Amino acid sequence: MSTTSPRARRSRRIATAVTVTAVITVAGAAGAANAAPGQQIDPFAPDFGPNVAIVSPDTPQDEVQAMLDDLADAQVDAEMSTARHSVLFLPGAYGTADDPLQARVGYYTEIAGLGASPDDVDVTGKIEVYNRCLADGGTSNCLALVNFWRTISNLSLQVNGTGQDGCRGSANFWAVSQAVSMRRLDISGGNLSLMDYCTAGPQYASGGFIADSRLPFVVSGSQQQWLTRDSVVAGWSNAVWNQVFSGVEGAPDDATFPNPPYTTLDATPVSREKPYLFVDESGRYAVRVPSASTGTRGITWADGETPGRTIPITDFHIAKPGDSVGSINSALAKGKHLLLTPGVYDIASSINVKRADTVVLGMGHATLTAVDGAVPLKVHDAPGIVVAGVTIDAGTVESPVLLQVGQPGKGHAKQLDPANPITLSDVYFRVGGPHIGKADTALVVNSDHVLIDHTWVWRGDHGVEGFTNGVNGDTDRWNTNTGRVGVVVNGDDVTATGLFVEHFQTYNTVWNGERGTTVLYQNELPYDPPTQADWTQPDGTLGYPGYKVADNVTEHALYGAGVYVFNQNNPSIVTANGFETPEGEGISLHHIMTVNLSAGVIEHVVNGYGGTADTSVIGTPQYVTDYPLP
Repeated sequence: MSTTSPRARRSRRIATAVTVTAVITVAGAAGAANAAPGQQIDPFAPDFGPNVAIVSPDTPQDEVQAMLDDLADAQVDAEMSTARHSVLFLPGAYGTADDPLQARVGYYTEIAGLGASPDDVDVTGKIEVYNRCLADGGTSNCLALVNFWRTISNLSLQVNGTGQDGCRGSANFWAVSQAVSMRRLDISGGNLSLMDYCTAGPQYASGGFIADSRLPFVVSGSQQQWLTRDSVVAGWSNAVWNQVFSGVEGAPDDATFPNPPYTTLDATPVSREKPYLFVDESGRYAVRVPSASTGTRGITWADGETPGRTIPITDFHIAKPGDSVGSINSALAKGKHLLLTPGVYDIASSINVKRADTVVLGMGHATLTAVDGAVPLKVHDAPGIVVAGVTIDAGTVESPVLLQVGQPGKGHAKQLDPANPITLSDVYFRVGGPHIGKADTALVVNSDHVLIDHTWVWRGDHGVEGFTNGVNGDTDRWNTNTGRVGVVVNGDDVTATGLFVEHFQTYNTVWNGERGTTVLYQNELPYDPPTQADWTQPDGTLGYPGYKVADNVTEHALYGAGVYVFNQNNPSIVTANGFETPEGEGISLHHIMTVNLSAGVIEHVVNGYGGTADTSVIGTPQYVTDYPLP
């Protein structure tokens, strides 16, 4: 990966009859299902369903602006809704210096360009996320801590705040937290701010992810943690607790850690960019599937097309909410790839992905919800399978697992290819929130050679389930929204770039495989244990570490990690260690920390070493630069 070629902006227009569709409706309700595996797909105008808006540079800008404004207004507070949306821009230019296109991005909304290169879709204006203001009629208590579930990708943005006030015009704001990705962007003309400093405080923000992007000066501001991977940055303002850069040209140096708390890797150990939908020169739709690489740095598209393979849209089964799992599995068995259009899918039996190099791509935060204790998605032991852009929800009956990668037990490694790993990109999990959820474990990785490239595995700390008992209903939540473990990694040679796991009732992450690597780990322990007994291991150890490497593991590497405590339901609860690992030369933890958010105690950072995160040091991280100690 390099960035040596000059930027080449193009305003290519596709001569295809396209209309703007702005359907702001609840997805996932009963509707016409696709014809089964033999569905006929028009490669020039595939049917993506009512929740996908495709816009052309020939569409009057006032229509595009009105559609984006209506969508943002509908989704700005729709945190627990079932609406899902994707807005796709055909190659060309949008907005001008005097009349910029300015969009806000709400919940469950994907904004993406349809070019082969990010510079094929050229937006002059802004694409933004602001704080949510939760008090006084939306004028105070403004923060980004719950600005989840939204996506922007594959376009260039010339920042232009014409018509906005002086503060708003000072940057393109992207004030977000978990389950939000920025990929394949080329931003210029103004700063990118990851904090919304234009609203009444506290203006907190809690982390995010950027990959394969060329960025201007970035104002990190109040972002507690962040991962920027394989990108180019003109500059970076600051860090709060934990900012990680991996394979980033222009990244700040981390020599004075923890002042500031940067973690900088010169190259990313293993990477594969997320597949993306695009329109080729003839107007046909296709999906580009980037190749996996090792030791990567910088953007993939500077010297031309991102290395990889192209799959025609006609090789996909295009699913819509209401399709049966049987029809989906039949299509997969016949060699089709799977495109999940925006919506909520009720899944009462497993979608099985068995064939090597199969792509499962979700649009607009397509969501699979477990029904009757099903495992919604199973990925078998086959190289090159990619699952991207999919959210998986627990249902009201406990599922043993929400996503299983590979069969349990060893003996399948010979089927897998280290150069072509099974890959999960922007795959998110949720237990509770919009409805009661129950799962024993969210994600289990049994296969070797798996890449997890940005995931948020969340047992909900809040929601609309109607709980009342305990602080903010926490006691009811603890007993009802049950999620025992977040992530279990049994496979060897598994890499995670951007692993966010929160609030599970025992271990958040358990790593049993050898030679695992994690680049940025973010965790909050559960808010809601009612008593210390509820948060004590069978052997009497107080609490569960947020990141556990199994005792028999001999090689493991972790770069840039934080475990936070906020036991609001019972502030007297104690956790012994934020991290727990075996000892040995092959174990390496680099730049790890714990922090107290105002309730509870973590006695040590790792294995009895490191400072205590208690209420005497609220908001002050307890850092360990390297473990085992030099």
